[in-house]
Amino acid sequence: MKEQILLNSSNSAELEKLYRNDKPAFKRAFNALYPELKGNGLADFWYERLNFEQESTSWGSRSDLTFVVIASLLAGLIAKLPAFFSIQEDFFYPRNIGFIVFPALTAFFAWKNKLPNGKIALLTALTLAGVLFINSLPNDPKSDTLVLSCIHLLLFLWSILGIAFVGGLSDDDEKRLGFLKYNGDLVVMTTLIMIAGGIMTAVTLGLFELIGLRIEKFYFEYVVAFGAPAAPILGTYLTRSNPQLVGKVSPVIAKIFSPLVAAMLVIYLIAIVYSGKDPYNDREFLLIFNALLIGVMAIIFFSVAETSRTEKSMAETWILFLLSSITIVVNGIALSAILFRISELGITPNRTAVLGSNLLILINLLLVTAQLYKAISRKGDVNGAAAAITRYLPVYVIWTIIVTFIFPLIFGFK
Repeated sequence: MKEQILLNSSNSAELEKLYRNDKPAFKRAFNALYPELKGNGLADFWYERLNFEQESTSWGSRSDLTFVVIASLLAGLIAKLPAFFSIQEDFFYPRNIGFIVFPALTAFFAWKNKLPNGKIALLTALTLAGVLFINSLPNDPKSDTLVLSCIHLLLFLWSILGIAFVGGLSDDDEKRLGFLKYNGDLVVMTTLIMIAGGIMTAVTLGLFELIGLRIEKFYFEYVVAFGAPAAPILGTYLTRSNPQLVGKVSPVIAKIFSPLVAAMLVIYLIAIVYSGKDPYNDREFLLIFNALLIGVMAIIFFSVAETSRTEKSMAETWILFLLSSITIVVNGIALSAILFRISELGITPNRTAVLGSNLLILINLLLVTAQLYKAISRKGDVNGAAAAITRYLPVYVIWTIIVTFIFPLIFGFK
């Protein structure tokens, strides 16, 4: 992107095309180049255009709002399908909870990115394949492969959302990094919306109770049932229309939590020794240990995405390097524990899935840590770590597809 901006620094039409193709990447690249271009009239104009601080919240066009309202209503209707058609909730929600929100978000980005019909057909076909497959699996509550498919189906739908976000099967690192950044921003915005919704719910129920009306059943069955799925849809719309809303919050969160999580991991590893607990002989502890690993990986991804997009400091890079190094130790313990359990108890769908996930995460961690080491030794920068994450994402997608669609067949739906 930087090379293209420099090449067309005096061509307003080409700069506009580059901007419209990928606005976040253009802004980052242009701001990095601006000290070289300062004094150029066209460059000065673009700098002011890109860095103008919007004073009020933008609610977009009427068509944008209409789309959000319709998508939210459809998501709520999908969530209420068991009530409308007398479907068992225990059957419906574990298999289909991802289809409540993800298709709406995918449709939003397909619409905003003006994807061609061929790509829209691909996204639709992938989503329908997920619907048909997961609902055709035998209804055996004790089936490990069913549980694994339901969990990994969420990641599969997240991958489809990523395709819509980047505009297709793109290998553009900037767009993939933008997708990770969007996920962090969405978590922040959706959490704020849910907190506000929770406060409104408490106030509403309290006010009606004061006048002797108990509306809890109706409120939760209809208002909350439609409002909860609408939160991430509205959060997506707000973050895309008003990037300034969380644009300054997310980097601060990344800076605060990265050192805290690193310190927590060190203390936790020491506490494991004193507690007598170990993941080798305690299955529940191993599951919690792996959940911790995935959570820390998400924080590393989010922090690297934020750091690569903002002004970088060596202290932040050191913290990320230490965090990723400690996480490699945690991953090593989890990996050795699952290998120990497989050698002692044999192969099962769950153990195979955990083993594969841990191996993939370990490889990715090693790649990211190597790039962060280059950054702290001044042989590279954090962008190398970001590239190590974004270029590895297809590997996770392939593994997700294997666990979701192939594991039930390999292990006979057990």
